[in-house]
Formats: sequence, structure tokens, C-alpha cells
Amino acid sequence: MKVKISKRAGKLKSELSQLRHQKHVPGVIYGKGREVETIAVDGVDFGAALRHMKKGHLATTIFELEQDGKVIKAIAKDIQYHPVTYRLLHVDFIELQDEQPVNVNVPVEYIGIAECSGIKLGGFLRQVIRSVRVRCLPKDIPTQFNLDITEMGIGNTKRISDIDMPQGVKPLVGTKDVVVTIAKR
Repeated sequence: MKVKISKRAGKLKSELSQLRHQKHVPGVIYGKGREVETIAVDGVDFGAALRHMKKGHLATTIFELEQDGKVIKAIAKDIQYHPVTYRLLHVDFIELQDEQPVNVNVPVEYIGIAECSGIKLGGFLRQVIRSVRVRCLPKDIPTQFNLDITEMGIGNTKRISDIDMPQGVKPLVGTKDVVVTIAKR
């Protein structure tokens, strides 16, 4: 997703408020071997990108930050919202470097919920882990992990080891951790 950014010098609260009033979002970009750079993100573009994103997929979305014709690939590490209006207040980006591994939380999506035999018998899907923390190169970042639960019965579980991880993606959690279970009502 492409988002326009510009450098910002303001650090005072009044300058940041004025920047937000102009429909920009203050932020920072940091990364290994890089000085922290304060930026202003185009709030209209960034807000539209967030609205079109699937829930839980922010950590795996690669943004192309465009600044004076130069493109920086980055992922959003943290977004701060106003507690009442839910307006964007601040965003932190981590610059992606081709040969530098990153840690990301990849969401887990379930396939076969309607056909699941345990759910048909009166059980319900209990998600123990909604996303799996993995380490990989930026080119290998998966958008999501799909886990088929069609054949699960009441009391059955699926673990991290049951997820098909692509080559070059290493989980940072125990492979015996439970991801999902079909619980009895």
C-alpha cells in the first residue's frame, strides 16, 4: 500500500496539533542502522488504507512510504488512537531491509467452520491464539496462516505444529502451543 510522507520538524504539542488539524498524522521511521526520522503521514491516504485492510492484518501489511520520489518499504509497528474520537494520533514504522529478518504477528484464519463436525454436534470454536509470532525475511512475510478445522470433533485441538509454515518462516512460540479447540457448550 502506497502512502505519502514528508519530513517534519515540529516536536511541540501545538505543532503536532496543527499538523493533525491539516489531516496529517505525526509518526516516526526507525530501523537497524538508521537514525530515527520524524515524519508526517498523509492522514487521508493512511486512513483509507487502514479501512480497506482486513482485521488483524496490520502487522503483515507492507507499506510503501513515498517521500520526494524515494520509496521506503516499512511495516507499521504501532498506531495510537484518540481514546474518545478514535482519530489517528501517531504511527511508528519499521523500515524493512531485504536481508534483515523481522518479527511479525501473522493472523490465523480458519477454513471449514461451517462444515466442522464438532460444531455441528453442538460445540463451539474457541480461538486460543489469534496470531502467531514468526521471524522471517521481508520478502517471506505471510499475509495469514490458514488452518483447516473441518475434521475436528468436540474436544479436539490444533497446535502451532499443525500450521503449514512457508519456507524461511520460523515460529517464535512453542510448536506444542494450542491454537484452536472445539469446546463443549
